[in-house]
Amino acid sequence: MNSQKSKNSMPQASVTSHLPVSTAQPTTFSVDSHFHVFEAGQSLAGARYTPPYAAPLRAWQAAAESVGVSHGVLVQTSFMGTDNRLLLAQLAHHPDTLRGVSVLPPTATLATLAPLQARGVRGIRLNLAGRSHDMRAWASAAPLWDAILQLRWHVELHTDAGALPDVMAALPLALPLVVDHFGKPAQASPQDATVAALRQRSRHGGTGRSASLGQTMPNVHVKLSAAYRLALGVKPQTLARLWLEELGPQALLWGSDWPCTNHESEADYPALHAALEDWLGQAPGVVEAVRSRNARRLYWDASLWNASVG
Repeated sequence: MNSQKSKNSMPQASVTSHLPVSTAQPTTFSVDSHFHVFEAGQSLAGARYTPPYAAPLRAWQAAAESVGVSHGVLVQTSFMGTDNRLLLAQLAHHPDTLRGVSVLPPTATLATLAPLQARGVRGIRLNLAGRSHDMRAWASAAPLWDAILQLRWHVELHTDAGALPDVMAALPLALPLVVDHFGKPAQASPQDATVAALRQRSRHGGTGRSASLGQTMPNVHVKLSAAYRLALGVKPQTLARLWLEELGPQALLWGSDWPCTNHESEADYPALHAALEDWLGQAPGVVEAVRSRNARRLYWDASLWNASVG
């Protein structure tokens, strides 16, 4: 591990946003489904990126609370790989308000996942962006897939633009998927290969995880996050509304991608929060579902859901 520390601090949010501040009233359970925390100068050996600044949890909490976001899903960074210690420590200190998505090797089993489940982890992430999308290493991961299904976790995917269909094809149809950053299709079109593949996969059927809530859990979710990572020419509003039409509001999540690594100039949390209304419009209930209800259903327990809906 690279132990060299940087004296740089986390980039400050820009004073002037390119989007209006959100006018939505804070909900009692509003979720940022994608953010990161990390220490300055820390990365695994061989990582392509080492952050020169720290992104502490308290800074995310201050930004989130300023716009009424009460809960979050902490996603393991690519540069820390399978070293989930910092993520697990944060989850342990905030068991009610945080959930996590870890990075694990294909050799992981139920014995690996069970203690992470107890800490609040609800999925694993395959971050293939900027690297090989060869899935052969996962061909023998049947024990891991079985464990994910048993625990009702999901597999979170981050790929290069246009690369998602081949990656999904290598994964069992039964696995619930969460796709990062709009899915990163090459085009915002119903005919795009990524859009078509996710549409087809969504028809495979949802899981029974939320049956006690009288709802079916979609087997595919798309995170509306990190619009600055989309392919050139793809407009987030067009793509968000396409996903709304193709998958329905119940399959969408919102995430800030804070602190927007390698795009720190975008780390204006009020603007990131307000962007969802710009993308989806003001259709009754849609923004609330994407910011709150869907993430509660996916990441939190039924008991917490029932206690929070009134």
